[in-house]
Amino acid sequence: MVKGANVGLAALSEGDGSVDAVTVILGWSSPSGDGDADVSVLLLTDEGKVRDNADFFFYNNPTAADGSVQLLGQSPTEVGTEDRIQLDLTAVPDGIERLVIAASRHQRAPFGQLDNLRLELADLGGERLLGFSITDADSESGFVFGEIYRRNQEWKFRAIGQGYDTGLAGLATDFGIEIEDDAAEEAAAERLAVDGADEAAVAVPASGAAAVAAEAEAGGALSAPTAGPTAETQATTPGPVAGNAPAAADAATDSTAADSASAAPKRLRTARKKVTLPKAAKPSLAENDAWNTARLFPATALNRDREREVRATSVLLSVMAQVPEFGRRLTAAFGAPAGRMETFTEVSLPHGETPKRPDGVIRVERAGRLWTALVESKTNGNPLKAEQVQDYMDIAARRGYEAVITLSNDVALEGSPLVQVKIDGRRKHKVLLAHLSWAEVAYQAKMLIRHEGVGNPAHAWLLQELLHYLQHDNSGCHGFQNMGPAWVPVRKGIDDETLAAGDERATLVVESWERLVRQVCLQLGGELGVKVLPVQRTRRGEDARARRTALADRLCADGRLDAEIRIEDAPGTIVIAADLRVGKLRTSAEIPAPEQGYPLSWAKRLVRQLAEAPADLHIETLTDGAAAGPRGTLEKLRPEPGDLLPKDSARITGFRLSLVKGMGSTRGNAESGFIRSVDAAVERFRTGVLVHLDQRTARRA
Repeated sequence: MVKGANVGLAALSEGDGSVDAVTVILGWSSPSGDGDADVSVLLLTDEGKVRDNADFFFYNNPTAADGSVQLLGQSPTEVGTEDRIQLDLTAVPDGIERLVIAASRHQRAPFGQLDNLRLELADLGGERLLGFSITDADSESGFVFGEIYRRNQEWKFRAIGQGYDTGLAGLATDFGIEIEDDAAEEAAAERLAVDGADEAAVAVPASGAAAVAAEAEAGGALSAPTAGPTAETQATTPGPVAGNAPAAADAATDSTAADSASAAPKRLRTARKKVTLPKAAKPSLAENDAWNTARLFPATALNRDREREVRATSVLLSVMAQVPEFGRRLTAAFGAPAGRMETFTEVSLPHGETPKRPDGVIRVERAGRLWTALVESKTNGNPLKAEQVQDYMDIAARRGYEAVITLSNDVALEGSPLVQVKIDGRRKHKVLLAHLSWAEVAYQAKMLIRHEGVGNPAHAWLLQELLHYLQHDNSGCHGFQNMGPAWVPVRKGIDDETLAAGDERATLVVESWERLVRQVCLQLGGELGVKVLPVQRTRRGEDARARRTALADRLCADGRLDAEIRIEDAPGTIVIAADLRVGKLRTSAEIPAPEQGYPLSWAKRLVRQLAEAPADLHIETLTDGAAAGPRGTLEKLRPEPGDLLPKDSARITGFRLSLVKGMGSTRGNAESGFIRSVDAAVERFRTGVLVHLDQRTARRA
């Protein structure tokens, strides 16, 4: 589609001419790898305004109670990042005439920094219905991509592509939302904090020995580092603009001022919801650690793969049906409506001469409409079988079911399906084949019980019991846990220097590496309650297969696997480098130099912030000169931070922080395995280094 064009959704349907629900997909790629955006939806009346702030859905308000809107979150793709929105048009309230689909960037970063900016609509079967690309993005920090609107009792889509230089606040204000401009406040607060930290250094110009003395005084102005998430949870609640405490006290004693305050319009805060740490558990009543807590879903007696598979499927499906937030979270991305859910196990369905028994069935009912998915699950690293999945796809197509969901330890990759199935193009009814990993299930459970909250205490307890079961050593639900059969011969080929470019086994290892990195992101995201995504440095038109082949050839040439992980609001991107030649894992991050102050102040501040970091942390100064900058371990730099200053007076552009450890050699997740060593290396770098850094030292320019 082109800007300004419109089309009726019914005209895009191959079925009965109706489209009751759609998935909106906003996508982009980033040459730098750290580009990000946040989607939003506004429900508008025929006057072009929201009814109130509750009609604005964004990162702090992701789901409508009536199921009409649900922001499904981001996921990496072959060419960048996609953010999905599920819209149930049958649930849109009367009086709502338009659903505006928009996106904005944090701290008003320009959309011109992103490539391949696009919107797509898909039906519940995953079939792409239309696409609209924005090719003229420049300085805009907010964009209205398009809208779905009613016209003569029919839903239509219009491609808009209108930009706003004022970001989320600007586009929301246009539609009647009273916004507290937190992006501007955050930027101002950062500038103030950095200015304050360097004020002593900037105020007194000095040279030679006097400059060193001045910098020594300035080094003491560092604010305390943030070591972890805070307990603030009020960012999502609309409320009056906060004033200072004395003014509020005066207003409370003055009836006229109080009346004025009560009449003031409520403004919506766009500051991101702060993560709330779970409350500390009450002391156990057990006499000693040998007393095991009774569990709703025990896993200790499981000793056969079939037992693990049946138990895990039944436990998961039962909790999905009893905890609506959880069931909806797992099925919305597959087109399920928000409605009453029932789940079943070991259902017998006719198929030729021999009935088939999928591991589970999920049914959701809303307004008389049924949505049904067959579930095929595997545990303990067992692979999915293509013939089984093919049978279930055929059954679903014949019976009019909407989806087949596979569930296993593997993590799915775009362009590299876990099983190959044949789709009969002659059938009008399309069936979605989707995959969930056990790591994704655990991630969604963690997000709900540790960060977003579950309203019903009994539901929260059920989720906690589910999570305990999934994490039990005997459950078989530990996510991706095997680098595959190509791992050992590829490592041997690297050691013997016999691995040559073009070897298909190297491509298989690269795919396994990508799966591992995605699982690391899921684990970190669940623990931290923020977006954690692998960095994709891709450009428009880049083919995933060609990209993986190029990475495989590089693996053959230098024996390295590389990846980058971006943690939302973290100071710096985590770079992971696995050197298979020497058996070492390096985790690192580059921290840009502050924009103001003296270099010695920067070095002292950095060393002070890393007071509790591992002594073997490597710090390297990055400069704009041709020669490498000074480097050393934290242990040696603590008494002499000035050793980080280049001798040739080259301009410092930043600092690289690195930790190195030995890596496991086996392909699995045992104590000596490669997978566990990668998990441990990333966690050590995050908890030992990143959490000690002040966010302001790594703010974007």
